[in-house]
Amino acid sequence: MGYTAGIFLLVPLGDRLPYRPLLVTLFALTGAGLLAAGCAPALPPLVAAGALVGVTTVAAQVIGPLAAGLAAPERRGEVVGTLLSGSTGGMLLARAFSGSLGEWLGWRAPYLVAAVVVLLLATVLARILPVTAPPSRQPYPGLLAEPLRLLRAEPELRRSCFYQAAVFGGFSAVWTCLALLMTGPAYGLGAHAVGMLALVGAATLLCTPFAGRLVDRRGPDRVNLFCVLGVLLAAAVLAAGARGGAAGLAALVVGTLLLDVAMQSGMVANQARVYALRDDARSRLNTAYMTCAYLGGSAGSWAGVHVYGRAGWHGVCALVAFLAALALVRHLMALYGRNTGRRP
Repeated sequence: MGYTAGIFLLVPLGDRLPYRPLLVTLFALTGAGLLAAGCAPALPPLVAAGALVGVTTVAAQVIGPLAAGLAAPERRGEVVGTLLSGSTGGMLLARAFSGSLGEWLGWRAPYLVAAVVVLLLATVLARILPVTAPPSRQPYPGLLAEPLRLLRAEPELRRSCFYQAAVFGGFSAVWTCLALLMTGPAYGLGAHAVGMLALVGAATLLCTPFAGRLVDRRGPDRVNLFCVLGVLLAAAVLAAGARGGAAGLAALVVGTLLLDVAMQSGMVANQARVYALRDDARSRLNTAYMTCAYLGGSAGSWAGVHVYGRAGWHGVCALVAFLAALALVRHLMALYGRNTGRRP
């Protein structure tokens, strides 16, 4: 909830304020929240500190538009892919590192160590970030309303939002229900096994920069097509995971790998398309895009649990295929409209 609020309330400020003070302030507030969480004497202060951390950790969504603006147009996809690779790697390494640190030194240690790292980053960014002039002087209330106006005015933004909401919805459905499958009678494994399977996502560290270079050479539409077809293939492979045993586990490993690579590559293509729409509104465009993506992911998690309860793992895989098919139909409509000169 905190992260969603941060995207809506703070990311649009990237178009209103210079990037250096905005990012340094966000990192400093995150560090303060982590310190408060690490020193929390009871659960309510810990929850409040966690909410502050969630709201202010949207710095990555501010850095994206900054980097897109600094990069040459012909290298924008590569830059977006590299940033996404770093973000994915950070999440994977943080989970493994914090788990080990927590077992060794207790639950407070990950918060306190993260606070030191974040505050150190704030100091570094205060020295190395370039000085930028904000592209907009629009008052803050107008900034909050702007993402909705951009959604109405920019058909390419709506298209990117639809692709990512559908694909991320399928992605979230799989990972929400995967724990139910692996801890159920088909496998009988512990929750740690799901965490180990999540490390398969490390392969995206190599794939997203390549997807970014492909976007620069061939355009985002080609990568979107590969992404949607990859999700359809992943759904078919994942369906074999319902059988259990070694063969079923192998299908889950291959299927989740395909799904991760397809989803992250599609994210690179969509963000490159969105950042190219308007130089003066990249943060507000990113706010609209990420809000739609997370709404799609939340809806996918909710739908996945309900489908799993009624139709099992095969039903979840069918849901993923259905969402990918919707994205594919929308993509083909866009190509048809472009080739015939008609608006899809």
